[in-house]
Amino acid sequence: MENIYLAIVLGPLAGAVVAGLLGRWIGRGGAHWVTILGVATSFALSLVVLWHLVVEGAPAFDGSVYTWMTAGGIHFEIGFLIDRLSALMIAVVTFVSLAVHIYTIGYMREDPGYIRFFSYIALFTFAMLMLVMSNNFLQLFFGWEGVGLVSYLLIGFWYERESATFAALKAFLVNRVGDFAFVLGIALVVMYFNTLNYEPVFRVAPLMAELSIQVVPGMDWSVVTLICLLLFVGAMAKSAQIPLHVWLPDSMEGPTPISALIHAATMVTAGIFMVARLSPLFEYSPTALNVILVLGGATAFFMGLVGIVQHDIKRVIAYSTISQLGYMAAALGASAYAAAIFHLMTHAFFKALLFLGAGSVIIAMHHDQDMRHMGGLRKYMPITYITFLVGSLALCGIPPFAGFFSKDSIIEAVHASQLPGAQFAYYCVLGGVLVTALYTFRMFFLVFHGKERMDEHTRSHLRESPAVVTVPLVMLAIPSALVGWYTIRPILFGGYFGNSIAVLPAHNVLAEVGRDFHGPAVMAEHSVHTPALWLALGGIFLMWVVYWLRPALAGILRRTFLPIYYILEHKYWFDDLNEKVIAAGGRLMGRLLWRIGDVRLIDGLMVNGSAWLVGRWAAISRRMQTGYLYHYAFTMLIGLLLFLSWFVVR
Repeated sequence: MENIYLAIVLGPLAGAVVAGLLGRWIGRGGAHWVTILGVATSFALSLVVLWHLVVEGAPAFDGSVYTWMTAGGIHFEIGFLIDRLSALMIAVVTFVSLAVHIYTIGYMREDPGYIRFFSYIALFTFAMLMLVMSNNFLQLFFGWEGVGLVSYLLIGFWYERESATFAALKAFLVNRVGDFAFVLGIALVVMYFNTLNYEPVFRVAPLMAELSIQVVPGMDWSVVTLICLLLFVGAMAKSAQIPLHVWLPDSMEGPTPISALIHAATMVTAGIFMVARLSPLFEYSPTALNVILVLGGATAFFMGLVGIVQHDIKRVIAYSTISQLGYMAAALGASAYAAAIFHLMTHAFFKALLFLGAGSVIIAMHHDQDMRHMGGLRKYMPITYITFLVGSLALCGIPPFAGFFSKDSIIEAVHASQLPGAQFAYYCVLGGVLVTALYTFRMFFLVFHGKERMDEHTRSHLRESPAVVTVPLVMLAIPSALVGWYTIRPILFGGYFGNSIAVLPAHNVLAEVGRDFHGPAVMAEHSVHTPALWLALGGIFLMWVVYWLRPALAGILRRTFLPIYYILEHKYWFDDLNEKVIAAGGRLMGRLLWRIGDVRLIDGLMVNGSAWLVGRWAAISRRMQTGYLYHYAFTMLIGLLLFLSWFVVR
């Protein structure tokens, strides 16, 4: 099986290298076929691994591929941990990536950077696979930085646009903030556990639970809590949690296929996976779990609200991603790690579907992304319409679609949590259900129903996207509709993850939720008695009235709630805070340090000052060199006199 594990990660890498280095010779067709073949191979092998672990009941594999370096008794290794958690992740990552690769053939067919794009997305898949299959913090960090680097290249793919280069730089810098804390967390792991491998860290974690450290003199911090908080700051940036979420909406400047890949199966899910993978460590820090729970709940609700006022179809889905990541983080904070991964899986399918569906609409609209210029597309794009509706219903959590099972499980798990922030988080994730329905079906009705608002030229060319675009939509629509129904029992309540995830008995909220679970059909039937379903249906009904039945109501509501609309339109001023305060302050500090430190201290005092001092001393000493013998004799006499005087004084 070790060769299969290697083939899974090396397949996309081989495709990326061949397309990147030999693209000029193999051409466009060769570039997309070699990358698709690499990812398809990885997907097929991931199914083999899943079958091997789940159906055949094989034990998990935890082994080293090779040792990169040994220093101070610590082994820096490349190795794989293949258990049910990583097996599920690689299957999801490779399937979504495969759909995106196929879709890209149609979406990017006229782009001059076609070959380069395929090389990048295959490399992106490789980096994510290295991350989820790692058995140590070194390889985790390699994959972590790999997805960050390639996301920078892909967000700024159209580098001729100033907005794209700015968005790429913003994503890169915000993630560096999180990565700085992430590295400190890994350094503390090495300092206290003396290893980078997961297994010994997890084994010793209970013994480290009471160990403290003084970051500030006189103030004790739990070592495990400090490690977990530092690692989660890295996850806050990668998985776009408040306040490090600001890069994600701007990442829409990249081509739509990469928006789908970033937001659905790679990069943004890295932080969620990391916390679930390190659950044996996080379980011993209730403080860290409470922070994650509160931040996740706040992100789910408040960032979803911003999506209601967006006009760019991709930005609506981007804020939806931030909100859904908040749901996953809230589940992690409640120790419902299985629910977080379950929602990660269902979300990967329907969010990729929505992004690729939005891309299909954008193709038809000649790359106009403003929903105010759309409307009535249902009759022109029936396949896109139906698949987009499936994704929308799954996102809103309408039974029996996939999102219903994963989202409702998270809400119930948060409700069952006993952490101090659980009540606040519960109301946030419950309110987020209404918010999700509002922004999702506002988008749906504006795009596919109502009056046609595009210009005559665009209307005359409206048609369904080619099969190379619509086939991936159908591929993703099927699991978006069905995967929750067939997998909720084993994943959440059937012990699917086994030892892959650790939960202390006092934190086992899913066990409490599971006592009331009697199958997906009963859960769907029981949903009529829960507030979540009625909030979702109420939001859909309200958007039907406002944006289809009585469109004039939209302007009236905007004027009625103008202060709230103003706040949401400015996105709580997070961008202004970052750009006008933090970034401007950083530039001001840089200029001050340059003037004081570089110009005056280094150049002025140390470089130019030392040169001036040497010059002055040389000028003075040069006057002593007259060339007259009696001057030198007189100097010698003075020196002799001083020498004798010193002896006399003694």
